[in-house]
Amino acid sequence: MDRYLAIQLLPPFLFGVGAFTSVVLAIDSLFELLRKVVESGLPLNIALEIFLLKLPYVMVYSFPMSTLLATLMTYSRLSSESELIALRGCGVSVYRMVLTAVVLSFAVTIMTYIFNEQIAPAANYQATITLQKALKSDQPSFKQQNIYYPEYREIKLADGSKSKLLSRLFYADQFDGKEMKGLTIIDRSRGGVDQIVVSESAKWNGQKQVWDFYNGTIYLVATDRSYRNILRFEHQQLQLPRTPLTLAENNRDYGEMNISQALEQLEIERLGGNVQKIRKLQVRIQQKIAFPFVCVIFGLVGSVMGSIPQRTGRGTSFGISVIVIFSYYLLLSVSGALAQAGIFSPLVGAWLPNLFGLVTGLFLLIRVAQR
Repeated sequence: MDRYLAIQLLPPFLFGVGAFTSVVLAIDSLFELLRKVVESGLPLNIALEIFLLKLPYVMVYSFPMSTLLATLMTYSRLSSESELIALRGCGVSVYRMVLTAVVLSFAVTIMTYIFNEQIAPAANYQATITLQKALKSDQPSFKQQNIYYPEYREIKLADGSKSKLLSRLFYADQFDGKEMKGLTIIDRSRGGVDQIVVSESAKWNGQKQVWDFYNGTIYLVATDRSYRNILRFEHQQLQLPRTPLTLAENNRDYGEMNISQALEQLEIERLGGNVQKIRKLQVRIQQKIAFPFVCVIFGLVGSVMGSIPQRTGRGTSFGISVIVIFSYYLLLSVSGALAQAGIFSPLVGAWLPNLFGLVTGLFLLIRVAQR
């Protein structure tokens, strides 16, 4: 029975992957690439390369949708042709019939995770770089201007509450990919004296793990804000964190980062203390972890809905799939926005749609099994 159901599920799943991938690619990338070919002179071979590099990212979203379509179409057809009734007459419960779809959906979950973590981010980032090089874009893959990085320290007040104070502020006018230019650093991390560094340029010295500053001035200020000293220099090495350079170099979009890269970015944002960016990244990381499991949810919901005795054609199954998919992504967007606003925790905001889908699927499964 498991082998028979698996064979029946495979063709509509592959059809769904092809159909949903084609639709999403046409809407998201194809028309934009054609416009760049016509208006910006993008070579056709480069456009084709970018199109192929976009495929893994789109397929990540087509896998869950195809799982829902395949289970709904297959179980609906088997139900309308009385094959499921025959299986129940042989003593096979609805739970056992649905289990096959759930196990296969879990395999799709693993495949979705591999694509979402290992293949899609790298391919998507490569597509961005390829497009920029082909168009000779003035926007490089790193942050070019106004590199701003604040660092805070936490202090405990007399009433027991905690507060954040600025510990260090790093600012650079420009970054050309190798060196910073027009730097101003306010360093309040040392006890007893604050220093303000103004420099024409600076490079990160990877061997000594220090910054090499060139043509600048260091202003030393006492804790009572009185003048202390002024030091002019042509070359000065200062032990400051590498984080501003990492922040400038790491200009990837969320869809171009895997979980480990997103966690590294989260540590950088935590040092900076921007609560809004930190929370948004926390939600995105949890969503990246939770998203592949929607394949199991869709497999459960699709197989249960298809097992309901009814005569449903392919068109109706496709329509129901679209409604379920739209409802899921709507809930995902709303819960994610509420989590970023601080109403939900990042964990709840990311996993709530999956939990809602699981409860709905189990409820429908119990109702169908009792018939």
